[in-house]
Amino acid sequence: MVTVVSGVGELVERARVAAGLSQRALADATGISQPTLSRIISGDRQAKMPEVVAIAWATGHTVAQLTEAGTVADRMRYAARATNDSGLDGMRAALLHFAELNDYLDDQAIPATV
Repeated sequence: MVTVVSGVGELVERARVAAGLSQRALADATGISQPTLSRIISGDRQAKMPEVVAIAWATGHTVAQLTEAGTVADRMRYAARATNDSGLDGMRAALLHFAELNDYLDDQAIPATV
């Protein structure tokens, strides 16, 4: 089953422009036909999750950015206690780094291992 994502057309268009790609270049980079890409951008067609992942990869964006899921930092709540002269800012940065890495791996459909 392929997940269908609605309402991403405007965000895809912004990502395309920010990446400096024409619709044709983005289509070539993603393997999505240019007419299909145009319909996704205009909102005439919903994007499938593999298409969103390909567009994110080609434009240097994340799936969260293209689906308005927000950034990892926006979605994350945490509590920490500093010990051994560790600073809370450093601990937050390290935690956020690992959470963003986890989110990236999820975006790329790389499964977690035990």
